[in-house]
Amino acid sequence: MTAVEPRPTAPDILSPEFLGDPYPHYRVLRDHFPAMHHEGTDSYLISRYQDCAEAFRSPKFSSRNYEWQLEPIHGRTILQMEGTEHSTHRSLLNPFFRGNGLEKFMPVITHNAAELVERIVAATADDLLGEVTGRGETELVSDFTSRFPINVMVDMLGLPKSDHERFRRWYFSIMAHLNNLAGDPAITAAAQRTHDELRDYMLPIIGERRSGDGDDLLSRLCRAEVDGERMSDEEIKAFVSLLLVAGGETTDKAITSMIRNLIDHPDQMQAVRADRTLADRVIAETLRHSGPVHMIMRQTEDEVQIDDTVIPSGSTCIMMLAAANRDERHFSDPDRFDIFREDLNVDRAFSGAANHVQFILGRHFCVGSLLAKTEMTIALNLILDTMDSIEYQDGFTPQEQGLYTRSIPELRIKFEPRPSTA
Repeated sequence: MTAVEPRPTAPDILSPEFLGDPYPHYRVLRDHFPAMHHEGTDSYLISRYQDCAEAFRSPKFSSRNYEWQLEPIHGRTILQMEGTEHSTHRSLLNPFFRGNGLEKFMPVITHNAAELVERIVAATADDLLGEVTGRGETELVSDFTSRFPINVMVDMLGLPKSDHERFRRWYFSIMAHLNNLAGDPAITAAAQRTHDELRDYMLPIIGERRSGDGDDLLSRLCRAEVDGERMSDEEIKAFVSLLLVAGGETTDKAITSMIRNLIDHPDQMQAVRADRTLADRVIAETLRHSGPVHMIMRQTEDEVQIDDTVIPSGSTCIMMLAAANRDERHFSDPDRFDIFREDLNVDRAFSGAANHVQFILGRHFCVGSLLAKTEMTIALNLILDTMDSIEYQDGFTPQEQGLYTRSIPELRIKFEPRPSTA
């Protein structure tokens, strides 16, 4: 008689064990608890790829949860809109993040990346001048990845470069608030101050840009019109606040994870050094294997049944993106980082037809996906162009942190500065 293995204990996503390494727990959720009620967050955890993909496309799931989750800090944004309101606002934004609208800002993106990376390499070169075998060192997150997307956003909006650090401070405050699961009142109070400071900063500028003819993103948003509809001052301010997170934190973490993945797989780093057309594969596989957003919330608009679990209407659901993207039912050997894998559709990885869920699917597919791809491509190429023999500093071991969003908080590397070809 064959013994039946007992069902494992359901993972607690708030436990230290889960926070330390969620990936084995994701497998337990997929295999044994694909739609489980979690008491600590009073939400349902949905972890399989097919269930998440179907939920994002189903009218039985909405983004009404953002009314309490994001609106208090950002204001009302496109993320929580549905129906005609959502379609109108997406039509207003799409031209600036697709096609010629995105091409307009390519020089800004390139300049910011080059400026930051070259600063790292130049400082190292000065220290090691004349030492042919010298090595450079940097902590890439604080020196580059956490600054690059924020600087790009500020410059795209046509705001003063002197405000880069102000926006970076607001960015960290908003992120602390979104990850404040323990409800620390000091973090909540700081986030409210950030909300007020950003509003007081942005609204007068928006008022000025309404009547101007500037070509920056903010001016163009102020003038954008679809069927006679324009975004209100508050809606534009809320979108700028959202950009701090959606356009800043996610790209920051994605670039960091991308470089970490290549350091961990030197053969794949060498392959992309030799053939830069592989950049899309590196980016797409990073988004699948170690994407920055691990969880995103939705709310049921009707009763839903997944597996043997009935989820009542009005329930909060946590869509486990990182679990879905490592679902062995959808990807072979999913815990392996492999830019050459054949079951990831790279050609569609940055569109609504993607077969990973990092950018969401359906009507709320990430409007900034191509901007993120552009920033990641430029960052990858510039780092490879300016640094040889990239590896971890002696004694450094990368350790991921985070629940809803996750990456390594620092990336200490050493490298050989490459001589300028200019």
